[in-house]
Amino acid sequence: MCRKNEYFCGGFSNALTFMNLKQLRSLSQKKFREETGLFIVEGTKSVLDLLRSELTVETVYALPEWLAAHGRELAAVRTEPVSEKELERISCLTTPQEVLAVAKRPAASVDDLDFGRTLLMLDGIRDPGNLGTMVRTADWFGIRQVVCSPDCVELTNPKVVQATMGSFARVKVVYTDLPALLSSGKVRGEVCGAFMDGVPLKEVAFSAGDVLVIGSEGSGISPEVSARVTRRVSIPAGVHSGERAESLNASIAAAIVLYEACR
Repeated sequence: MCRKNEYFCGGFSNALTFMNLKQLRSLSQKKFREETGLFIVEGTKSVLDLLRSELTVETVYALPEWLAAHGRELAAVRTEPVSEKELERISCLTTPQEVLAVAKRPAASVDDLDFGRTLLMLDGIRDPGNLGTMVRTADWFGIRQVVCSPDCVELTNPKVVQATMGSFARVKVVYTDLPALLSSGKVRGEVCGAFMDGVPLKEVAFSAGDVLVIGSEGSGISPEVSARVTRRVSIPAGVHSGERAESLNASIAAAIVLYEACR
């Protein structure tokens, strides 16, 4: 009988043994992603963006028909056909898709950043959906470098990867001490922080090399980073006759600031 533990009941493909099933499922946890240096990418668009990137792909697990349809993209990659049931067992999604890839975690550092170009800086963003959306939005506006404080949610968190919709493969995301970086003399432009009491965005002239800082919804930009902001900017609210929302969602605020900075 298989009631106690379905994983001991057989039915695995040659690729998906009980042991590597367990290893794949462990990648949903940060501890094991850090130990192995691997992370999971799911869904056709995200996996294809991964394959087109410079990131190292370990293995692609997919339905046989998916593998057959994407043979050209998979020519230099190890692939393993799996069944729908097996994908359900290894997927981090509520509704698994046709393909899941395991790749090496990105290893971008401060030395990889181009301080002559606009940079998005995120301070204390802990919500995976917000961080993923911000990376995706930066990618949309052509900003391919994002710097995060160490307490931001991890880029390779499955929910973050999913929210980026493939942009994780194009945008350099670096985690570092933000006050130290801002004090290092590397920044060439203004450090523009989003605050409630800043200069309205429409009055600000942005330049290449500016750093655009977005803080968390709950705490905003930390005091240590605020002390190094050289230009406080704000997103004016519309005209209201009564009460209004207290603030904007962090990813929405980032999108508006990025739009104005890139106009």
